[in-house]
Amino acid sequence: MEKGIGIHIEGLSKRYGEGDTAVDALKEVNMSVAPGEVVGLIGPSGSGKTTLLKCLGAVIEPTRGRMTLGGEVIYDNGWKISDLRVLRRDRIGFIFQAPYLIPFLDVTDNVALLPMLAGRPNGEARARALELLQALDVAHRAKAETSELSGGEQQRVSIARALANRPPVILADEPTAPLDSERALAVMRILNQMASQYQTAIIVVTHDEKIIPTFKRIYNIRDGRTFEEAGEGRALE
Repeated sequence: MEKGIGIHIEGLSKRYGEGDTAVDALKEVNMSVAPGEVVGLIGPSGSGKTTLLKCLGAVIEPTRGRMTLGGEVIYDNGWKISDLRVLRRDRIGFIFQAPYLIPFLDVTDNVALLPMLAGRPNGEARARALELLQALDVAHRAKAETSELSGGEQQRVSIARALANRPPVILADEPTAPLDSERALAVMRILNQMASQYQTAIIVVTHDEKIIPTFKRIYNIRDGRTFEEAGEGRALE
């Protein structure tokens, strides 16, 4: 295990199909995100963003290359992890455009569910959930039903859930798309705070022009290849 590495990928490629109908969705992609860093991933539709996120999330298998998450090599021209479900549950947090909260569980149990599934005692899992809800300023909604939450509160709970198992990596797919400017910037402020506090490496896939100026570093993906760019790093205070 390599210390001080959040996300590191080298020569990652993904080909769909074979022969004359083959499509190279990713072509020798390289990317690094340090622990505590939030990096943007932008690009036009069909450029390879979704494929790259699915490879990083161990949802689909790359064709070749190498991926290191949280200091552990998970793929090197083949999976190095025996149980990808456990990898996704314990070492990768996911945040989506929609919160996808479970309607028949209250806020605390929505956040505590993943640690419970990982085998942690119920009391410990709920204590972790309350710690995160407090950090995200939604602890006062801990016993609320998800239907009672505002859109911004639901997204905060989904961020807490993504952090519940202390994953070294979070993959956020258009997390601010349905939000107005104020709430979108609030989500980015939270993600940066959580990345720094928990030393989590975060990739945010986005088309949202409201938040692009907040990134210090951006990877622009075009035709399956990534190009690193310096971002504005606009202050979020």
